[in-house]
Amino acid sequence: MTAHSRQPGPHSPGSADLPRVGIPDELARRMSMPEQHAYLRAKLSRRGALRTGAATVGTVAGAGLLAGSANADPRPVAAAHAPATERVDGSFVAPFGRHLAFGADPKTQMRISWQVPFAVRRPYVRIGVEPWRLSRKIEAEVRDLHTPALSDKLPTVRQFYLHAALDGLRPGTTYYYGVGHDGFDPTDPSRLATLGSFRTAPARPGEFVFTAFGDQGVSYDALANDQLILGQNPSFHLHAGDLCYADTTGHGEESDVYDARVWDQFLAQTESVAARVPWMVTTGNHDMEAWYSPNGYGGQLARWTLPDNGPDPREAPGVYSFTYGNVGVVALDANDVSYEITANLGYTGGRQTAWLDRRLGELRRSPGIDFVVVFFHHCAYSTTSAHASDGGVRDAWVPLFEKHQVDLVINGHNHVYERTDALRGGAVAKEVPIGESVDPARDGIVYVTAGGAGKALYSFPVPDSYERHVRDRDHVRTYHWVKGAEKAEKPEKSEEDVEWSRVRFTGFSFVAVSVSAGARPRMRVTTLAESGERVDHFEITRSRRHGRA
Repeated sequence: MTAHSRQPGPHSPGSADLPRVGIPDELARRMSMPEQHAYLRAKLSRRGALRTGAATVGTVAGAGLLAGSANADPRPVAAAHAPATERVDGSFVAPFGRHLAFGADPKTQMRISWQVPFAVRRPYVRIGVEPWRLSRKIEAEVRDLHTPALSDKLPTVRQFYLHAALDGLRPGTTYYYGVGHDGFDPTDPSRLATLGSFRTAPARPGEFVFTAFGDQGVSYDALANDQLILGQNPSFHLHAGDLCYADTTGHGEESDVYDARVWDQFLAQTESVAARVPWMVTTGNHDMEAWYSPNGYGGQLARWTLPDNGPDPREAPGVYSFTYGNVGVVALDANDVSYEITANLGYTGGRQTAWLDRRLGELRRSPGIDFVVVFFHHCAYSTTSAHASDGGVRDAWVPLFEKHQVDLVINGHNHVYERTDALRGGAVAKEVPIGESVDPARDGIVYVTAGGAGKALYSFPVPDSYERHVRDRDHVRTYHWVKGAEKAEKPEKSEEDVEWSRVRFTGFSFVAVSVSAGARPRMRVTTLAESGERVDHFEITRSRRHGRA
């Protein structure tokens, strides 16, 4: 992964039908994502691009029927409506790319999402507590997404995403489900192999496992990580952004393009896990795609249904929270505060940070919550040669993490595994060697970079140090990003010597967290390589006397 992600790239100058739609470098550096979105739409409209009329984009709620044309995004944009798409026989259209997500209450709510390659009639979900008796039928919402040919090498793409909201479920219950439409009945004996299942959160805290990583993409290593995760039998999975890399460069420069079809490959790859494990995602810099309104997140709004309890669920879909057992989880969008990648810097006007302060306080005061876990993309503390640490995250959020005694912070962005000692005020408050225990209320917060999900790996400025290969260093020479004097100016690197880099592993990996409740609640954090080798483990405890901020 590289830096910025601001706008799609140009059409080839030699293309007769597809004019250049990129944004000049100097102009792009001064534009926010919404401004880039409006610029691109207006430019396509003025120059008569996409004469086929397939330039419509938007998130569309269908009334049980996938319409042949889409309603426009409610914001004023210069785009033409797409022509009607002729439907094919539904019996020839198989759903794919199923992925689950919790609602705001994992005990009673689940969201099921999937995709079809063509328009279908009356999509739905059937669910039940027995696979042979899917007695409840829920009509699906339709979100019809259009992406123009953003270069002469890419086609216009139309995608059909389907979503069903399941409410009123019973806690701690296994449900079976099938997705279908007219002509495709998942309960037909010939379709039974397409059924999936999930389990709601328990009514009372108990033991469970969750997993986490970031920066996945579509590759053999990404698929291998998925299968290892499935073997952990997790109750949910956290994906810390940069999901599929449809935007492969993420520079935010004129040459950037993104291929919407890569999302289809990603969702098909992920389905073997995400069809049964809630796949809770947030946004990275490669997930900003300027064609889609708002803020480059229209594509994410079309493809994912996430808890809508954040400050601006339609503007910032990757910001939300949920509780599972005795753990409160908070998802953030670090594009809002990043000094390194400024395309969406400040886009929430401070609302996300204010919400974070309130939400962390609520979770810490909740008598049923022992641990608070926060995940997002850009790193507060990392030492890789590629991105290192983001001063924007440090300035905006680290003080709030410490104020509310967050127990674990998980990031992506750097394509490695790295883990800090326990930190307070940016300095080591307690060394946490491999296998040791930490109480965040007393000792400080451990920050984990888990960016080895599948994309090409990065490097460290010093040797790796992990289980059975420990090479401790007194300090590491690295840097963090600092803000330019003005938005148009490029960010700068501020060099620093740090003592907090405890574990470093250059390899594909993921994190598995085993949680227990009771009188001595604990989280056992284990990092596994793609080979199945353990590369790190440590324990987080919380004494009841330290339990509330």
